[in-house]
Amino acid sequence: MAGRACYHCKHWVEEGEAHDCWTTTEAALTRDLPEDLKDAWERLRETAMEFGEQRIYASHHSIMFSRKVCYFFVRPKTRFLEVCIMLARPLRAPQVRSVLAGSKSKFANMIRITHRDEVEAPITDWLREAYKLQDVRGAKSAAKRSRPRTRLAPKRKVSLQRKSPPIETKFRRS
Repeated sequence: MAGRACYHCKHWVEEGEAHDCWTTTEAALTRDLPEDLKDAWERLRETAMEFGEQRIYASHHSIMFSRKVCYFFVRPKTRFLEVCIMLARPLRAPQVRSVLAGSKSKFANMIRITHRDEVEAPITDWLREAYKLQDVRGAKSAAKRSRPRTRLAPKRKVSLQRKSPPIETKFRRS
């Protein structure tokens, strides 16, 4: 039969069959996790929900937690949960596996969680800091916007060279 292999997920898709490997759900990403990791995932999700209003959604291989922008995400792996916390500073702690510069002002701090008991301070403190970071950044940008702007008169070009008088030329007519 005619068909094709999906470029992204490598599954065989029959001709005419609907295939959407990009759309996923939390349940689909956490379905095959071992019991310890499922417990850790549930505790991590409950902890994040206690912070306040936010959006939790699945995107390809990750589960994103965001307010205005994503402040942390979780990639469920077979042996651990890879947690990426977006902060304004790089973290220096034994739990942090690596730190990547996400932008000029944010750092992606990568953490591995293998058990429910690991979802406690300082990890929960870092998650709360990331959640509140948007409040701090929002206040700073609002303060910048509320400052009165004064318009300066346009600067005139000042020539440092003296202008020589125009040269008179005479043309001969033949």
